[in-house]
Amino acid sequence: MRFTADRVLVRVPATSANLGPGFDSLGLALDLWDQVTARAVPGPSEVRIRGEGAATLPRDERHLVIRAAHRALEIAGAPPVGLELDCLNAIPQGKGLGSSAAAVVTGALIARGLIQVPSVMNAGRVFHLAADFEGHPDNAAPAVLGGATIAWTGEGSEPPRAARLALHPDIRLVLLVPDSSVATSVARAALPQRVPFRDAAFNLARSALLVHALGSDPSLLLEATEDRLHQPYRADVMPQTAGLVARLRVSGFAAVTSGAGPAVLVLTTDPAEVPEPAGWRWTAVGIAATGGTVTRVDAPPPEPA
Repeated sequence: MRFTADRVLVRVPATSANLGPGFDSLGLALDLWDQVTARAVPGPSEVRIRGEGAATLPRDERHLVIRAAHRALEIAGAPPVGLELDCLNAIPQGKGLGSSAAAVVTGALIARGLIQVPSVMNAGRVFHLAADFEGHPDNAAPAVLGGATIAWTGEGSEPPRAARLALHPDIRLVLLVPDSSVATSVARAALPQRVPFRDAAFNLARSALLVHALGSDPSLLLEATEDRLHQPYRADVMPQTAGLVARLRVSGFAAVTSGAGPAVLVLTTDPAEVPEPAGWRWTAVGIAATGGTVTRVDAPPPEPA
């Protein structure tokens, strides 16, 4: 497999997973994007970062975008190559907004843009790669497909799958982001190995109702976003998030923990009604209609005959 582009521009949206009851399955793509310009180089990889994570993310081969790109190039049968990245990050890190999934999708799309046959790294393979890196597909699906998605895993070695969901045109989002961060591993470690049968049945009903509310009846969003499977168990890990979600819900707002937290997402039809709590960054954010994109910025000079 040969390279046919020298430089590519990739944009990938933030994502919010779970949406309350849809644990590890439902997700939304947010109109908040990381942007990376990538160039193939003969030497070692190098990363420049502006915005979120500029002070903490690695600048070499350890960077998740580069690791994912190298894995995608290997899958595509392309030769190993160094990468020079210029990252403009808008997705907050460690907040439950899919920054890791966005990085993996970015790497896979860089590979797609550089290689001679982009279809080798099609949307399905990008999704599978991102789900494999993440360990679960709920953030990977909206990052690749855009909009609202449902993702599910198969039996045994079957790859995960995903589909887009219909969205009512009146649905709007408000994102509330604290200064604190919580590692996904810490939030997941707070979950029990077993849950009561009645709680599992409760979430099954609410997940089905949420699909209906998202597509047809936003008036049901508050009831449809109730959850008993993960948010109550994570309250001790992120008490500020749990407290804010509880206060907003008591006031009638369909508030949920975004992914593993600690950010909070509010699904509404009128963002202006959602209060701005002290100590939280309030943002009315749109729903990204598309997932990640890649554009070839330029191509190498033609090879001599």
